[in-house]
Amino acid sequence: MEDIEDLLVGGGGGVPPGFRLPVTAAVGVKPRSKSRSTVFQDSLKSPSSAKIPGTQTIYLKTFGCSHNQSDSEYMAGQLSAFGYNLSDNQDEADLWLINTCTVKAPSQSAMETLITKCRDAQKPLVVAGCVPQGSRDLKELEGVSIVGVQQIDRVVEVVEETLKGYEVRLLTRKTLPALDLPKVRKNKFVEILPINVGCLGACTYCKTKHARGHLGSYTVDSLAGRVRAVVADGVKEIWLSSEDTGAYGRDIGANLPILLNALVAELPSDGSTMLRIGMTNPPYILEHLKEIAEVLRRPCVYSFLHVPVQSGSDAILSTMNREYTVGEFRKVVDTLIELVPGMQIATDIICGFPGETDEDFEETVNLIKEYKLPQVHISQFYPRPGTPAARMKKIPSNIVKRRSRELTTVFESFTPYVGMEGKIERIWITDIATDGSHLVGHTKGYIQVLVVGSASMLGTSAMVKITSVGRWSVFGEVLEILTTNVTSRVNQNQEISNCSNLNETCSKESETCACGLPSNCEHTDDVKTVPFTPNEKEPDKVRNQDLVGWLLRKRKNNSPLNNENEALESDEKPRLRDGVHEWVLVDKVLLFGILLSFFTIVSVMFYLGYRDVTHQF
Repeated sequence: MEDIEDLLVGGGGGVPPGFRLPVTAAVGVKPRSKSRSTVFQDSLKSPSSAKIPGTQTIYLKTFGCSHNQSDSEYMAGQLSAFGYNLSDNQDEADLWLINTCTVKAPSQSAMETLITKCRDAQKPLVVAGCVPQGSRDLKELEGVSIVGVQQIDRVVEVVEETLKGYEVRLLTRKTLPALDLPKVRKNKFVEILPINVGCLGACTYCKTKHARGHLGSYTVDSLAGRVRAVVADGVKEIWLSSEDTGAYGRDIGANLPILLNALVAELPSDGSTMLRIGMTNPPYILEHLKEIAEVLRRPCVYSFLHVPVQSGSDAILSTMNREYTVGEFRKVVDTLIELVPGMQIATDIICGFPGETDEDFEETVNLIKEYKLPQVHISQFYPRPGTPAARMKKIPSNIVKRRSRELTTVFESFTPYVGMEGKIERIWITDIATDGSHLVGHTKGYIQVLVVGSASMLGTSAMVKITSVGRWSVFGEVLEILTTNVTSRVNQNQEISNCSNLNETCSKESETCACGLPSNCEHTDDVKTVPFTPNEKEPDKVRNQDLVGWLLRKRKNNSPLNNENEALESDEKPRLRDGVHEWVLVDKVLLFGILLSFFTIVSVMFYLGYRDVTHQF
C-alpha cells in the first residue's frame, strides 16, 4: 500500500478550530486485503471491536532510545485522554501498539517476533517508530497500520480505524508534533524532552537518519515553556533527548548554549529539578565547549555528557563518515574534564566495523584504557539494510565477537568509583531499584547511588554518605532529606521563581544563582533539611506487616478525613502512642468484628470435624 498523505476535506473550511476530523475524512484508508488470513480478519470483528469506541485496552511496547520512550509517553497520553485503557498484559489487550527501533538488528528482530506473536494472538496491530518510517516496504509490515515518527499526535485516529478493520498509514509530514500533547510518563518524576528530530550527519552505518530525517529543531521559547510546565507538574529530572543534541538550532538560527541557558533560567532556585543534557557528537560542540562547560557547572545541571567516539582509529572514523578525528574527541573530553569539576563522560564503541584491522582495534582499546571512562557502550557492528556500510566487505563474525569480548573485559576491569567511600554527596532520588530494596539516586556527576529508604523519598533530594562502591553504582546512607520551602510556590499557576527574583542579593553576587545554590547562596530559605529517620518503612518491608495493622492502616489511609487530619498542625493531630495511631471506637469495633469472624470460622470447622467423627461410629 502506498503512503497516505494528509488530505484536507473541503479546503479546510467548515471545520471549527480544534475539531478532530475522523481519520476516514482526514486521510485515505482502505479495508484490509481479503487475501489476508480469514482467521486474522475474523478477529477484527470479534466482540472487542463491538465495544464503545475509546474504551478498549491497548498494549504498548517500546524499543530503543529515550526519544522513542518520549514518543511512547506522548502516544499513551493521547490514548488515555480519549478513554483508552493502557495495559502491560498482552492477553487482555484489544489492540497492540509497537514503537520500534532501527538502530540495531537485535531490536528489529525482537519487533518482528512480537509482530508474529500479535498475529498468532489474532489482535489488531499498529506499528510506530523508526522501523516503518525507514523501511516502509518491509515484508513484516504488510497488512498492519503504521504511525510515522512525526505523526504521533494522530495515534488515536489510527487506533480507532484499525479497530474498525482498516489499514492506515501515516508517514509524511512537514511539521513537528506539539510539545504540549497529553503525556503519560513511565516515571512521573522524569520528563524526556525532545529538542529536535533528525541530524546533520551522514554516517555510513546509520539507519536512524532514514527514519528521523534531516535536522528539525523546536524553538527555544517552546522548549522553555515545556520546561516551565513540567516543573510545575512536579518533575524532578529533565532529560534532553535528540539524535544529536549538539546540532540543535542550526536550522533555525540558534545553538545549544542559547537553549541551555534559556532552560536553566526556568528551573527552580532550590535545585530540586535537574537537567540532563543528551547525547552529542563531537563536531557540533567543538566551537561551544567553554559555553557548554559553563552550563555543566551550574548546580541544576548534571555534570555528565554522552559523547560517542565509535572508534579510536581515524581511518575507521573516516570510513564511518563521522566528520571528526580522535584528536577532536580528545579535545572535547579533556576540555570538559578540565573545566567542569567531577565531570563524567560516557561513550560508544562499535567493534568490527568493515575494514577495521587489528591495528585499528588496538588504537580503540588504548583510547579506552587511557581515559577509563565510567560508562562505555560496546556493540558489535550490525549492517543495516539500505546503508552504505551494508555494502562494505564484512569482517568474519568470530573476529567481531572476539574483539567485542576483549574490549568488554578491558572496560569491566576499571574501578571508576574507588575512593568515593566516606564522601558526602547530594543526590536526587527518582526511582526504585530492580531489587525492590533500594531507591535510586544520582549525584551531580550522574553517578548512580543506591540508598535504603521509604518510597515517600521519591522525588526528593538528600545528602548521603557513600558507604561502599560497586562496579556500576555506589551505595549510600541517607543523612538528611532536603525539602523545598512551599512558600516559594505561592500558586501552582504562577511561574516558579528563580533565584534572581527570589533573592536579589543572591542574584547580584552569583551568575549561577538562576538555577541552583552555589557556595555563596547555600543558606537561602528555599532549601530546608529534615533529619532522616532510618526506621521509616522500606519498600520491601511494607508487605511484612501484620494483617490487623495493615487493615487499620488501609482504613486510615482511605478515610475521607485523612487529608483533613494531615492539614492540622502537629499539636492538633491525635496523639501517638508507641508509634501507633491511638485506637478510637471504630478501631475497636473493627477488631471485634475480625475476632468474631475468626472464632465463628473455627467453631464451624470444629463442629464439622466432630460430626464426621461421630458418623464414622
